[in-house]
Amino acid sequence: MRRVVLIAIPYLWLLCLFLVPFVIVLKISLSDTALAIPPYTPTLDLSEGWEGIRNFFVELDFENFSFLTTDDLYWKAYLSSLKIATVATILTLLVAYPIAYGMAAAPDHWRPTLMMLVILPFWTSFLIRVYSWVGILSSEGYLNQFLLSIGIISSPLTILNTNTAVYIGIVYTYLPFMILPIYSALERMDGSLLEAAEDLGCSRITAFWLVTFPLSKNGIIAGCFLVFIPTIGEFVIPSLLGGSRTLMIGKVLWEEFFNNRDWPVASAVAVILLLLLIIPIILFQRNEQKQREAEG
Repeated sequence: MRRVVLIAIPYLWLLCLFLVPFVIVLKISLSDTALAIPPYTPTLDLSEGWEGIRNFFVELDFENFSFLTTDDLYWKAYLSSLKIATVATILTLLVAYPIAYGMAAAPDHWRPTLMMLVILPFWTSFLIRVYSWVGILSSEGYLNQFLLSIGIISSPLTILNTNTAVYIGIVYTYLPFMILPIYSALERMDGSLLEAAEDLGCSRITAFWLVTFPLSKNGIIAGCFLVFIPTIGEFVIPSLLGGSRTLMIGKVLWEEFFNNRDWPVASAVAVILLLLLIIPIILFQRNEQKQREAEG
């Protein structure tokens, strides 16, 4: 009975917080737009019993999904989101790996303090942390004032409302999600392996690429998935830092839901986005399973 309860808890969690909301969104995506509250006419009416279910499958159409192929906005938003998420994940990895490596190489008594510094931003609201970059990256912001004061630039840089600002916001926000898995992998590494590699004639750089980097691969993969998956559907960062020119599917989804009030089309956009994210989620789960089996 204890084993059944332990297994049932995560499945109930997934059922309530993933499967049920997905079914609701899928049902709305197959509905028709209407001037009502809520602004759609459901094609599945469970109050009619089996007759309603039969009519649903008889009259089933994917008009809202086919509509997404008629407008360039949607597929461009998907491609732009994939591009921004991929580039931002790579940039986050380049920044996070040296930090995680330095934490793993630090003395034991310093590691808790360094860990606290990494997770310290989580003590502040996500929205406040992102919005603070508006005051830093704007034309009259602290960054331009600093660069002008030391004479590096002669006129303010245009960073806010560009993709550069979006990359900065994403790297800053999701950096801990990349650092912690890599640090966890590096911390468990046996230091005697590096000593053996150096004894066999490897330089420190060669030993890093032949020993350290391969052993941290699982942490890198986990960190990349933890950054890429939420970034591709990000809405707050591109809205505050990217401006109107930054095209991401999260912004399109918000506009369809709240500005256009076209819930069926917005739900179709969300369903396709979720299907796109299922692939990296499955790959992430398989990587975690392989990592657990290797540790076992």
